Amino acid sequence: MTEVSREIRAPRRFHFFVRGLRLLFDLVLLVVALLCIGFVVFAMSLDREQSQPYGTADGIVVLTGGVSRIDHAMKLLAQRRAKRVLITGVYVATTKEELKKLASEGDQYFSCCVDIDKNALNTIDNATETSQWVAHNKYGSVIVVTSNYHMPRALAELGRALPGVQLIPYSVVDNNVHLDRWWEYPGSTKLLLSEYLKYLPALGRLAATNLVRNILTGGKKVTEDVPEP
Repeated sequence: MTEVSREIRAPRRFHFFVRGLRLLFDLVLLVVALLCIGFVVFAMSLDREQSQPYGTADGIVVLTGGVSRIDHAMKLLAQRRAKRVLITGVYVATTKEELKKLASEGDQYFSCCVDIDKNALNTIDNATETSQWVAHNKYGSVIVVTSNYHMPRALAELGRALPGVQLIPYSVVDNNVHLDRWWEYPGSTKLLLSEYLKYLPALGRLAATNLVRNILTGGKKVTEDVPEP
């Protein structure tokens, strides 16, 4: 190889290297921009007001993490919106009597119509335990009670674990989390960002699970075997 050919090839390699770095940098900027836009959309789409589920369902599942969640779930049960309540993610040392004190209405139903799960440690576990509870009771519809900022991730994980089951969201508004002008409150911004970064993998798991199901079932809709009323 002559000196001239070496001199020509070297600048070409450097040019391709610089071009590759530019493409990688542009790709990183695009991903960051999409994540930022997605975060803003996520934060702006959360319920600002207390939601009200339409109609009734077979069961109610409340994911622990906020004191008022259990209170709202028991009010729904007292209104006969469902047959039973599952409280999932309860701390192992928490007693049923302590949980009853969190309910301003419907605490009398703890003796007959409330199931308590102390195995779940996170939202994925919540979905797993709820799936087993729904299958055991042969339910076809569930009201999901959790905080508004946690609802998107909860629905994604529950949707993955409960194909064919109707999920009815009941978002509990946490007054300590400022959704209006959230960017002015560092605590709220940090919480929403953390929830968003957990929500994205949940969406990925849901999409991957649905893809596998579609492949295995040939695109047929998955339904649960629910007995006739």
